[in-house]
Amino acid sequence: MAADPYAPCAGLTRDQWAWEFLRRNPDYQRDYRAFITIWHALEADYGAPPQRDFPRWKQDPRAYGPLPGAAELAAPSGELCTVDDDRVLLECWMGAKWGFHKFPLDPARSAPAPGELSWRPPPQTEAPVDAPYRHDLAFDLSLPLPPQLEAAKFRLVSRAAELRRLGHAAPKTVANQRARWTKMLRLLDTGETCNEEEMALLREAQAMTRGGYQEILLLAESGTDTK
Repeated sequence: MAADPYAPCAGLTRDQWAWEFLRRNPDYQRDYRAFITIWHALEADYGAPPQRDFPRWKQDPRAYGPLPGAAELAAPSGELCTVDDDRVLLECWMGAKWGFHKFPLDPARSAPAPGELSWRPPPQTEAPVDAPYRHDLAFDLSLPLPPQLEAAKFRLVSRAAELRRLGHAAPKTVANQRARWTKMLRLLDTGETCNEEEMALLREAQAMTRGGYQEILLLAESGTDTK
């Protein structure tokens, strides 16, 4: 019997899961192909790092983002590799666009070593008003905070328990999302759905490749469920 190609998913870290979704993004794949073509051309002209002739390299307009045909980045987060005139080196432009610090990885790479992944802090997004995981709390700042914080903690723990009884994973962790994410990857790779539930899951998986992968990075570092 053939081995299950998704069996290695059982050992993926949080950061590797984010990569598995990003590398399936058609736009990232297109960007990488354009990027690596330019990079190899620059290496042919000026040598490969660390022996490259960087003074000449950085005089070449090809060495800077954005990629041809791509839009400028809007307020990129984190550190950028710039030169004296504030132009952004192409590899850093790619990282800022897709949410990582290190050299862009080939989307053909599956589960790169943790040291090869260096994600930028993911953006904090507001949950929709009717999201089941959203729970708004009000505090009276004219009163002592400690008892209010204890009461809030009790309400949050109770709400998380209620969500679990309703079949929702609360809080989400790498461990309790692993099976769901693995099914998402299968659907992304095959595009085959059997029912409305799988169609909805495929749409969610496609959203994960576009930007939802950064939500994975908001989970706890541990791959086990937290109490």
